[in-house]
Amino acid sequence: MMATKKSEARGDDWFSALDAELEKKTQEIVKEVGAESVEREGLNRQLIDDFWKIWKRFNKVNVHLSIEPSYNDWGLFADTFPDGEWTWKPGFRPAGISNLQLVDRTMEQGRVGDALKVTYYNVEDRPRLKVTFEYCEGEHYYKYSGWKRIWSVHTLYDELLERVNAKDLHKLFSDVVKVWYESHLRRNRDILIRHLKKTYERVETFNQ
Repeated sequence: MMATKKSEARGDDWFSALDAELEKKTQEIVKEVGAESVEREGLNRQLIDDFWKIWKRFNKVNVHLSIEPSYNDWGLFADTFPDGEWTWKPGFRPAGISNLQLVDRTMEQGRVGDALKVTYYNVEDRPRLKVTFEYCEGEHYYKYSGWKRIWSVHTLYDELLERVNAKDLHKLFSDVVKVWYESHLRRNRDILIRHLKKTYERVETFNQ
């Protein structure tokens, strides 16, 4: 009986040590996740506001962009939509958003799907933020799968979340949006494509 009690005691000691380690790890992760949540909360509020301003500017010249997350998810608007005052919808959690995007819905010149995107992702458990622009460069026929659209993706910005600078993002948005907007006014999509190819790294192409 004594041997059993000693064995049980040693088992309790083992689990107590493990439990202490797990509790320490819990507190570390809660602290990390909490800090990341705070950073994403403020940054996403800013990004949604930025994207909404861009959306409204294009809307003034009858260029339709879709915005994600949708304004129905985060905004309460006054009578004069979309240019009136708005407030955040109760219960909306900006920190839970991991992807934001503006997508061109213009049918002419193959613009459908041209998109400015912001994505959160992790590398070795460290959160990062990436801004990309993607667009379709045409179609190609594949023997076994038929016609596929060829997409190109350019990385505009890629940084650790803790180092993301709102001024850098605004400078970037200003550069890309100005050319994107001009290409619509001149009805010449090549203006946008040439600028992206000249200024930003082409990361990848994929078929869809």
